[in-house]
Amino acid sequence: MKIIATEIPDVLVVEPKLLADQRGFFLEAFHTQRYAEHGILGPFVQDNLSRSGFGVIRGLHLQNPSTQGKLVSVLRGQVIDVAVDVRVGSPTFGRHVVVELNEQNRRQLWVPRGFAHGFAVLSETADFFYKCDNPYNPKNEIVVRWNDPAIGIRWNIENPTLSSRDAKAPCLSDVKNLPLYGRV
Repeated sequence: MKIIATEIPDVLVVEPKLLADQRGFFLEAFHTQRYAEHGILGPFVQDNLSRSGFGVIRGLHLQNPSTQGKLVSVLRGQVIDVAVDVRVGSPTFGRHVVVELNEQNRRQLWVPRGFAHGFAVLSETADFFYKCDNPYNPKNEIVVRWNDPAIGIRWNIENPTLSSRDAKAPCLSDVKNLPLYGRV
């Protein structure tokens, strides 16, 4: 496996080693010890799978105080995946990383605790897989506006399909109860 650093040191791109031949391919999607060597510790306690159509944007979501780290990948299709540092006091607060995940590159993105996460579907459909290191807790969920101009994400989608919750989300500057840097 290959680890690729991003502009935000805690966010990592993982390229699993792919073994391919005329039969298809094999890859190791997760190995506790190898991932832990790069700071992706787990344990992972919940796996989620979503299917979305072209133009869907899901996000930006996080939890606090029961923060979640997420190891995400695309099983089928193509997305741009986004991690936004929302840890109050962080030197990279408000900055984001955008990575293309698709069924050809088989990349994974490690979205650490204290980061808002979202993705936009660029293919007809996409099956998106999440490994979470803390269970989903709706009482602790926070949503940040997907098109907050202060964050400045380029989603590459003209007229996105959004949930009502995502469409009404506040800008980052109006969100209370954000995680604190060094405490997640």
